[in-house]
Amino acid sequence: MEQRRCTAGSRVVSSRAAKATIAGVWLAVISGWTWYLRASRQSPVDWLQGLVDVASGAWWAIPAFVLAYLARPLLLFPASLLTIAAGILFGPVVGIPVAIVAATGSAFVAFQIGKTFSPTAMRAGDGATVIDRWSGRMRDESFLTVMLMRLAFLPYDLVNYSAGFLRINAGAFVAATALGSLPGTISFVLAGASLQRLDAGLDGFDPKVFAASLALFAVSIAISKVVQRQAVPS
Repeated sequence: MEQRRCTAGSRVVSSRAAKATIAGVWLAVISGWTWYLRASRQSPVDWLQGLVDVASGAWWAIPAFVLAYLARPLLLFPASLLTIAAGILFGPVVGIPVAIVAATGSAFVAFQIGKTFSPTAMRAGDGATVIDRWSGRMRDESFLTVMLMRLAFLPYDLVNYSAGFLRINAGAFVAATALGSLPGTISFVLAGASLQRLDAGLDGFDPKVFAASLALFAVSIAISKVVQRQAVPS
């Protein structure tokens, strides 16, 4: 019995050390990225526009874009900027499917990061607080809850990390993310397709394409409200 306790205790210590190491590496990556932007006097928009300029028309543009999107959660880079860049770089026809695949993969990376820092056993989450009720709902009705949060445009990475930390079903998370993010992804890609550059403001702005983007955004919010009324008890 004593040996089992020692073994269990060593596993806990080892797990905590591994998590601390991962957290340290992640913090170093974020710090290095921040230092690079400051040293090169670039904003995230400037850096992304440089990537668009280099990749535009290149055969490797799609895999490079997907890889950048997959690395995005490690750098805390805004997902919306990359999705808009997909519209500028590839246009709506190619940009929408590429952005959907890249964004879903990126969400799963963030999900795994959250899961890494999660306790092995999570409590039921059925307490009286709003957080308790919502965390319990995320585990019990993973697909519907994640899809609602996607449709409502809640902070993208907050949903990803929370879902991983709560250890919800990974398949349900990926499916709900792909489906629930569809209106938002399309609207942001169309917004990008209405622009010529990220750093040029409204220069070359296409109002018709942008209007379609706004319409999809509004439809997504409306759908989330309808689904919420029907699925979430008051």
